[in-house]
Amino acid sequence: MDWLEDENVVRYLSDSRHVSRHIEQVVNRVQLPVLTHLFNQGGRFFMACDRHDRPVGFVRLVKNGADCEIVLVIGDRDNWGRRLGASALREGMKLAFFDMRAEKLIARIHADNTRSLKAFLRCGFVLESETPTLKSFAMSSERYLQRLREDTVDDPSGIYVTEIDQARLRNLIALEDDADVVDLEHEVERAIVVDSRKVARDVVTMNSRAVLHLDDEKMEVALVYPQDADGSAGKLSVCSSVGTAILGYREGDCIDWRMPHRTRRIRIERVLYQPEAAGDFHL
Repeated sequence: MDWLEDENVVRYLSDSRHVSRHIEQVVNRVQLPVLTHLFNQGGRFFMACDRHDRPVGFVRLVKNGADCEIVLVIGDRDNWGRRLGASALREGMKLAFFDMRAEKLIARIHADNTRSLKAFLRCGFVLESETPTLKSFAMSSERYLQRLREDTVDDPSGIYVTEIDQARLRNLIALEDDADVVDLEHEVERAIVVDSRKVARDVVTMNSRAVLHLDDEKMEVALVYPQDADGSAGKLSVCSSVGTAILGYREGDCIDWRMPHRTRRIRIERVLYQPEAAGDFHL
């Protein structure tokens, strides 16, 4: 609400003062569970946070038939120019295409809003139409998936998934509720796919056992399919937050992973067992 009262923040937003008044009225009259429901009517609304979990802006996704429109605001002016907008935009695309199943994501940006224009162009959006004051950009689901896979090749945070694991995980995702496996589907689709007999021995594949550090907590886990998960035995479902996070990473890798309410740092200390390295290709 404070951000929407800042003229420098809202100068390029349409009907921003009405939006600000509406948010103030809603916040003052309802409690959090109802507030969440109201903010997500017709789409998705989420806060954008920095790596220290401090809120710096928000993203609104509105479904319109097969398409989806995105509104992105970095409200904390101290964080302008740090490319947090592009990071929030990538999360918005993930939700739009893997959760809301949009065919096209649309952004309408004021012609003078240079920061937003640069952020959307960096993320691969294509100019569809323009007027002297407004530019309309779009990202199709096909283009999004293509860029997701191409960008992984030169990405130092790229992950590796075997052909067999990819096929099984895609079947699992098709049977699960979309909202529960959005991150998993994103990871599977961005992964570099390798032959089971050629995958590096220190990669966390399905049914691998590894020693992790979750922030300051050390644990030994096995990465398994949901039907085999057993928290007390250290068998971690690939659909869980930590399970999805470690899939495809290697010994020594560190991952900052957003979980409910906060970001956790995960370090893979050692892969104790990998089915492919042991010749157990039936697992």
